[in-house]
Amino acid sequence: MYRTMKPLQSNPGFNLLYRSVAVSKMPKQIHEIKDFLLTARRKDARSVKIKRSKDVVKFKVRCSKYLYTLCVFDAEKANKLKQSLPPGLSVQDV
Repeated sequence: MYRTMKPLQSNPGFNLLYRSVAVSKMPKQIHEIKDFLLTARRKDARSVKIKRSKDVVKFKVRCSKYLYTLCVFDAEKANKLKQSLPPGLSVQDV
């Protein structure tokens, strides 16, 4: 979570008082398998979670700033992608 400062009052001449407001970042979606593998090989990548449903397999890689998500609709491609993940990364099947 990141914090930003916003004025308490909307009067443009009265910007002396500020309050801290929490701003959350949304996850980023990756559409290409090659881009996902490059993201998973980054130094700040911590872990990968694999979530399977009946239609889609979602790969979620946690990096320092964002959570990156890839949706794969082919089960064979999902199995190949799981095998090609970096070995030092912790992988969880959810």
